[in-house]
Amino acid sequence: MSEWFLVWVPDPGRWGTLPTEGVLGVQDLPEAVARLGLQPGDPVFLDPKIRVDPDLLDYVRSAEFQLLERESKRNYATDTRPLLSFLSSRGVPWRRATRQDLRDYRHWRCRAPENPRRISGTKWDREAAAFTKLFKWGKVFPLPVDVSRREDRAADSVSARVSWLTPRTWGLWTDIGLRGHTRTGMAAPGWKSRTELRNTSFVQLLLGSGLRRQEGGALLIFELPTQRLRHGRYLHGGIAGALTRSKNSRTYYATVDGVGQVEAYIASERAWAVSRAQAAGRYERLPMMRLVTRLTRGLKPKIEWVDTNGVVGEQELNLLDWRERQWLFIEGPQGPEPVWLWLTEQGLPMDPDRWNGVFRMANLRCEEVLLTPKEREIERDFRLTDVQDKSPYATPHSARHSFALYMLVLLNELFESRYGLTKADRRDFALLFGDPWWLVKTLLGHADVETTKRHYLAPVAHLQLESILAAADTADEDKETMDLDSVFSRLARETVGIQDIGALFGEAS
Repeated sequence: MSEWFLVWVPDPGRWGTLPTEGVLGVQDLPEAVARLGLQPGDPVFLDPKIRVDPDLLDYVRSAEFQLLERESKRNYATDTRPLLSFLSSRGVPWRRATRQDLRDYRHWRCRAPENPRRISGTKWDREAAAFTKLFKWGKVFPLPVDVSRREDRAADSVSARVSWLTPRTWGLWTDIGLRGHTRTGMAAPGWKSRTELRNTSFVQLLLGSGLRRQEGGALLIFELPTQRLRHGRYLHGGIAGALTRSKNSRTYYATVDGVGQVEAYIASERAWAVSRAQAAGRYERLPMMRLVTRLTRGLKPKIEWVDTNGVVGEQELNLLDWRERQWLFIEGPQGPEPVWLWLTEQGLPMDPDRWNGVFRMANLRCEEVLLTPKEREIERDFRLTDVQDKSPYATPHSARHSFALYMLVLLNELFESRYGLTKADRRDFALLFGDPWWLVKTLLGHADVETTKRHYLAPVAHLQLESILAAADTADEDKETMDLDSVFSRLARETVGIQDIGALFGEAS
């Protein structure tokens, strides 16, 4: 047996019921883990004999690893575990791994016909980065793999996996996957979902703002945008730097309709969940609660609180990460209420990564409704394209990709058709305000416009959007939505990776 295992340090209050006699001779396991310097979400590597590896424990506690974001820690650890198992199968300790070992492992992971689960070049590059960090920390020389070496990187790597759905396809996915509709658009008999409004509101907020899952999933109720632009259908608000990938706060924009749906969720479904939690006494049993006493405004909003032990604290709102935000409560008419926006059925803060499960269940429901039993038997990755096109598939990040695509097409339509700008006019406009790429880059919060082009919009860069949009008839304002649907439909037919329900309904090319 050569298989390695991973366990994860739980968040406070999520250890479950531990045996009174202790675990492996340790009486107070949470305290012992804390003394070791491990943080919630940290991995612990277990060798094939189910023993904690002391060297890898030191690696996890090292400054190099602890500076990683929690999600990056999880990715690096899960990427490293299969390599450790591979080396153990050869009887090679990881500190003695050679370049030949890593070349053999890479061949198995990426190219070996015998491997039914080969990975892409993009995935290999991510794994190579994790291995490089481990071997450098362990001072293994010569380095078995080094992601900075050209030969250790994949030639077929792409910068990001994009998944776009056109606006009408998002509507179909939402109706079937989240609202329980049938293929004909009717409510399915017996469909029940006590979190339907929460789920649809979250999707609409992401689609109308381009926020990442963690950014939108960790909002507090008073961070919803309220400032309406002077013209148009968008509101603007602020995202705390602690929630962003760059760790810089930024302004974000969201549609009035999307925010309105979230407000309806707050007033109904969310309020009911809070009321039931209060009646059940769930909030009083939480291991950590900070009751907000004051929120200052200005350039650097600050939040002040008092915890259950009477200890007073304060912090800039911009610096609170998503875990600290889950501890914030306000005193309501019936007792403490979470400040966290998105709640579970039990009225407790919903972790951002749990949205993956909501999307996964919606995808499965779309498959159940739109595919035949025989088509569902085949795993999605192995289905023929015409079968995949029958059922929309979405992830939280698909909403961000789709927002970027929608804004690019809309801005090009405005530049080309609505304003009737000449080439000289467009050049002058771009000098003053930036071209559509630059504007989308700003909306997404990217530091560099090249990141926007490379990560999100490269698959449609080859298209002549100007000629497509110039053909759209925009003289009649009532046709605007139909014209945009036609543009997206054409993009989907001519571009790989864009899902459109035209394939499902057999629309003519």
